Amino acid sequence: METRRTVLQLAGSTLAAGLMADPVAGAPHAPVALTPASYGDVTLLDGPMLEQFRRQHDTLMAMDEDALLKPFRQRAGLAAPGPDLGGWYNWVRKYNIPADFRGFIPGHCFGQYVSALSRAHAVTGDRATAEKVARLVAGFAPTITAKFYDDYALPAYTFDKINIGLLDAYSFAGVSNALDVLNRATDAALPHLPEKALTRPEMAARPHPNVAFGWDESYTLPENLYLAWKRGAGDRYRALARRFLLDQAYFAPLARGDNVLPGKHAYSHMNALSSAMQAYITDGSAMHLGAAANGFDLIVAQSFATGGWGPNEAFVAPGSGALGDSLDTTHASFETPCGSYGHFKAARYLMSVTGESRFGDSMERVLYNAILGALPMKSDGTAFYYSDYNNIGAKFYHEYHCTCCSGTIGQVVADYGISAYLTRPDAVAINLYAPSQFTWKRGGRTVTLRQTTQYPLAPDIEIAVATPHEETFAVMLRIPAWAGAGTRIAVNGRRFADGPQPGKFFAIRRTWRNGDRIALTLEAPLRLEAVDDKHPGHLAVVQGPLALFAVGPRFLPFHRDELMAVKQASSGPEWRVTTPEGAQTFKPFFAVAQESTRLYQATVG
Repeated sequence: METRRTVLQLAGSTLAAGLMADPVAGAPHAPVALTPASYGDVTLLDGPMLEQFRRQHDTLMAMDEDALLKPFRQRAGLAAPGPDLGGWYNWVRKYNIPADFRGFIPGHCFGQYVSALSRAHAVTGDRATAEKVARLVAGFAPTITAKFYDDYALPAYTFDKINIGLLDAYSFAGVSNALDVLNRATDAALPHLPEKALTRPEMAARPHPNVAFGWDESYTLPENLYLAWKRGAGDRYRALARRFLLDQAYFAPLARGDNVLPGKHAYSHMNALSSAMQAYITDGSAMHLGAAANGFDLIVAQSFATGGWGPNEAFVAPGSGALGDSLDTTHASFETPCGSYGHFKAARYLMSVTGESRFGDSMERVLYNAILGALPMKSDGTAFYYSDYNNIGAKFYHEYHCTCCSGTIGQVVADYGISAYLTRPDAVAINLYAPSQFTWKRGGRTVTLRQTTQYPLAPDIEIAVATPHEETFAVMLRIPAWAGAGTRIAVNGRRFADGPQPGKFFAIRRTWRNGDRIALTLEAPLRLEAVDDKHPGHLAVVQGPLALFAVGPRFLPFHRDELMAVKQASSGPEWRVTTPEGAQTFKPFFAVAQESTRLYQATVG
């Protein structure tokens, strides 16, 4: 006989719980509702997420170490063997921005590549990966010199990546001297950083050789500076983090509810929200939590149906129709690897602090409609940069190697596991539904949850519980806001009479035995989403978390009822509809190959 169970519904948030208005000294203390799983506790199983992770890991392992270190060795006057990666990465004595971007921020992605490798080691335990990280850190150490940043366009931008790379090498790849190397790298960078966080217009107003010097992103530094303090690099990092918080121009207005996003660079200002979250988590600053929550909501409100945002790398003005206008004017619709990475981080921080499932809904949308469909990075630095939502779109590699933040794809795919499962002492929350296994250590004993699913191509998710001893805790299932009335949950074949509420976690508290099984079916009604209020006739077909792209060679005009008749072909990644004008095939972004695409369909009548 099953033990007595109660079904719990998480209600409200912890935003107001225990907040301190002003930063205080001491250890991190702010209330956290959920804690992301550790990298090594989640194993992705066969499926597209594991395939993408393995492919990216293999690419990073194949990257030439001399090529990665070359710009640093050149600037330090050391022997610099190996090939040039080219593109943005290599040292060029004179570059011609904006006509030619080759060599304008040499070495900028190095830290991200090291970070991605370090996280991949934490996921896999692969010894060769840790050894490569150690060699890269050892090769980088003797190149450190303040001269590296002389006449360097974006010192904060590159140092920020070096910071997280060395921190992750220390924390996840076991490179014991990485913090010492970080302190030397910080000493080299500090003379070239501004006295405080500066906006891009403030940077551009300073004397500079070319326009690139106005693009630096000192306002993204605090997140990783706070992490450096937490991981033992030294007290100065906490002080530096506070120094570079962009409060007056960004966080304070956002906390008041003022929309200061329009015209700002999209990715870096989303990324800055993670700095605001660290200011809350570390220093207890309620203002920064409010800024991050409001800023995130404002970005979601101006997002495409894919969850992507920032056409031409800029946030748009509400009510302007700029999203719809961009369908005809640009193929640079969303900075996919870096944008997805920044989105995942901010959403994960906010979910951790608030316990609210809506941040997982947003993360899921970006997962399936953006990063999971990114073309794979190549070991020569060839990278996918922009998702293309143009009325005649396509997938394409960027013309330059090692483009903006191209190392983020390795970071975000390594983070899939820690984004899928979060815990508190009495519960585990399942945020992302994917073939995977989570090993949860509780008081010296272990519980394993194993997901079996083809979601989102199929609605059914099964979660098997393995535990050598009976354990009492809650399993919290994220029920997306779009979930239909047919959504249902059963434990060991017994359905709950009360259906789960969309847009909330549905928590099942019981005493679990080995072999218990949860069955979740998420009904995914078809719906249409307009690109914006100014273009109500441009509609995306969306089912569950999936935005469906029409694929070429031609695109039909549709009536709304015809779009609502789009149906999935069997259980594969194709949807189809037949109209008097002909037949049209639709695919989710991760199934799109080298074919013409259209996200928003033009409707008639």
